[in-house]
Amino acid sequence: MISEGDTVPNFELLNEDGKKVKSSDFKGKKHVIYFYPKDFTPGCTTEADEFSKEYSKFKKAGIEIIGVSPDDTESHKKFCEKMNITYTLLADTEKQLSKKFGVWGKKQFMGREYMGVNRSTFLVDEKGRIFKVFPKVKPAGHAKEVLESFKN
Repeated sequence: MISEGDTVPNFELLNEDGKKVKSSDFKGKKHVIYFYPKDFTPGCTTEADEFSKEYSKFKKAGIEIIGVSPDDTESHKKFCEKMNITYTLLADTEKQLSKKFGVWGKKQFMGREYMGVNRSTFLVDEKGRIFKVFPKVKPAGHAKEVLESFKN
């Protein structure tokens, strides 16, 4: 997994509207990159809802939010519409960014092992350096926790 002090790897993925989004689009901006397993699942819905509710505070502080999952743009579009998400969701369908960040790996649920995204969040400064990593995120209360980390 990428560590604190590392630079965000270069990427180019499609957002919920099918538009290309590049890592260079966030140069000079503070931002949050959060990885989540799947649109419309309980934990992911909670996390997205909390980031949406706190979004105006993030914007006021000059912080962009980027959500990333293996879902496609169509799923992201529906998720944004249903959840009133106004920040960017990226479709990492080939898992290229998840692998670069080291969040794609073995998971276990009800005794079954499978490959998937391990819910993680990375806080990035204006220089593109990661200054805080949350490797095992609990969705409830996470958006406030992230906002507090930027203040400190």
